[in-house]
Amino acid sequence: MNAPEDTQPAKVVPMIPRRSDGNERPGELMNSVRTIASRNLQGLIAMLFDNLDDALFDLAEKAASNALQVEYFDGMRELRKKRGLIERMFIDDIGKRLADLGAGRLRERRTLTENGAARGELSLVEDAELEESLAVSSMASKAEQRLARNLFALNERLAVLAGGLRFDNALGPLDPGALAQAFRLALRDLETGMRVKLIVYKLFDRYVMSGAEAMYEELNLNLAQAGVLPQIRQPAASRGGSGNSAVNMVTVNAVRGGGHTSSEDLAAQADLLTQLSSLLAARRAPGETSMGTALPAGSNYGAGYPTGNAMPLPGPAELLGALTLLQAEIARANLAARSANEALGEVRHVKADLLDQVSRISGQARARVSEADEDTIDLVSMLFEFILQDRNLPTEMQALLARLQIPYLKVAILDRRLFAQRAHPARRLLDTLADAAKGWSRESDPDLRLLGDVRAVVERLLQDFDDDIGVFERLLREFGAQLETHRKRAELTELRAAEAARGREKLEHARRSAANAVLDHLQNQNPPQLVRSLLTRPWANYLVLLLLRQGAASPEYRAALHFMDDLLWSFTPKPDAASRQRLHALLPELERSLRQGLATVALQEPDQNRLLEQLNALYRPLLGEAPAGPVANAADATRARQAAQDIETALPPALEPEPVIPLAVQPDSTEVEPVASSEALDAVRALKSGCWFEFNGDDGSRERAKLSWISPISGRYLFVNRRGLKVADKAAAQLAAEIESGRAVLLEEVPLFDRALDAIVERLRNAQAAPDPGGA
Repeated sequence: MNAPEDTQPAKVVPMIPRRSDGNERPGELMNSVRTIASRNLQGLIAMLFDNLDDALFDLAEKAASNALQVEYFDGMRELRKKRGLIERMFIDDIGKRLADLGAGRLRERRTLTENGAARGELSLVEDAELEESLAVSSMASKAEQRLARNLFALNERLAVLAGGLRFDNALGPLDPGALAQAFRLALRDLETGMRVKLIVYKLFDRYVMSGAEAMYEELNLNLAQAGVLPQIRQPAASRGGSGNSAVNMVTVNAVRGGGHTSSEDLAAQADLLTQLSSLLAARRAPGETSMGTALPAGSNYGAGYPTGNAMPLPGPAELLGALTLLQAEIARANLAARSANEALGEVRHVKADLLDQVSRISGQARARVSEADEDTIDLVSMLFEFILQDRNLPTEMQALLARLQIPYLKVAILDRRLFAQRAHPARRLLDTLADAAKGWSRESDPDLRLLGDVRAVVERLLQDFDDDIGVFERLLREFGAQLETHRKRAELTELRAAEAARGREKLEHARRSAANAVLDHLQNQNPPQLVRSLLTRPWANYLVLLLLRQGAASPEYRAALHFMDDLLWSFTPKPDAASRQRLHALLPELERSLRQGLATVALQEPDQNRLLEQLNALYRPLLGEAPAGPVANAADATRARQAAQDIETALPPALEPEPVIPLAVQPDSTEVEPVASSEALDAVRALKSGCWFEFNGDDGSRERAKLSWISPISGRYLFVNRRGLKVADKAAAQLAAEIESGRAVLLEEVPLFDRALDAIVERLRNAQAAPDPGGA
């Protein structure tokens, strides 16, 4: 088997004669590059290993076989044991590549195909090695395309430090391809299967390749400030669609959903941000720079640095200072009671307010910002416009969250990963606030506790947030703890509501089933009135208890049904001695079963005895025995009638023998069942517990409720508010009709930030497709 290309001695290609050591300045800068790169890469590789255990443990728990589970656990142990060695080898290899660059040498860019073809041995490459090579080259290729602008600037500056090296067919020491090759080399002694290795590569792509962009930006800024090509003209090919957009500077593949985002989610998020980047850049006509100002002839704006006598652009510190002043004004103002329209106007005016503030600070009559900063400002403005128009949020919460525009604009300037990382603390905090607000209403929060908690988070951000992004993580933990307390309390109430609904439905279903069973047995039968009362009242109740306790398939329930057959037969005419003999043998068993059932439904023993006496009196003629003698006098007749009435009174109320029907409408409901389309019914039947609705009353009232439970018996939908209290109980057809009429609105479950980005892309795309009113 051929060894992987990375395990062979590196092919070093001298590009120019080694430069003289007389100039100390490039050496100092190269040491600075090595220090910055090592610090960044050590942090990123540590993040990879910190998350690797969790990823492998989760996969082991979900493994489809014991062998696969053992493979994951063995891989976890092997990686723990060799973590230090892998990290050291990776950082050392990158250090050697930088040292080679300082000596005027670069490693040639190669592919697996070229290596194998050169020796005529491509066919001998094992499938596992080929799979590994493809994984490495694929992630490197994606990263190089995504980071082309930063890489171009960095390699140009590194070439200057190396005395004018050319990178035509060579791999830059910090290129994604170099990082991937160095990591592959560090893994060569790892004794795990290819399945585990590919997981490691996937996490390398997620954490190291994604986080490398911040390293490139820091290196470029450091070298530019040191005077190494402070103005770089990007190649024309890289201009189309990407521009200098802020979105193009975020770490697209650093997207994470709680640390377990699937590759499909990552790809979808990357595609979304790519579209957003292109659409933002497309707003500007060629030759136009920030704020719609045309570039003067001969102007050259390289990486945000002005040239000539052009007006200098404000740096991040100036923008943050201006934003901090605006933030202080908002914190002092009492804007909690403002309407959504007023808040929307203020959100749209932030850019103008910021430019006015920058003008006052800089003393310039007309301030302007770079394209990247303008895109960031516009993007955050569109985010908060979406919040103020989001149906998911009640109006009070919309106005409250809109006050966070300035703090989030500061975050976007400080950390460009905000729009790419789902796990970014600022993004998670906003999503958590919005999710909590989704179920809020004044009716469900009479003491306004949740509203106060959200307001406290907003006020603390406005008052405390300067440039420490860690405040978002702290507030997220505190607010999450408060929500957890509310959630546990609401869950108990919700559980009781669901249990009560479940109990009522089981009882109702059992009553109907028992009533219909009795009705079926009495059909075409004409027993004495006492027997009919016995079956429709105490015995029906006994059937209900058996259904609730043992179920319809239990031997006890089947025996109770068989008793009704025997009892009804016992009161049919007996024309011959054989049938009378059978009845005589059956009576003790009937009495035993009857006493057991009557005792179960709590009929007292004296009442049982009187009932059996009356039944025995009915049996005498059927057995061929002489009936009881005539009453001696009127007093005895009166006592006999009174005894019969006492027995009838002692029996429990009868169950109404109703037909078995689905509980689409409550039994006491007189409303006509609503009509809904089959599509709406299918959509309702596909609902899962946990989704939220807003119900709009005819009087204009609005109530937000969560679908808590769907009855497996009747198919009814139980809704509770955020405190777990029942607010509605609807049949499928009723809910479908309300959705179609707009009286019930399903609230979206996708996190706020994701929905906002989708809406912004759609808005920009529509604006781009709209005809130009000034055109011919």
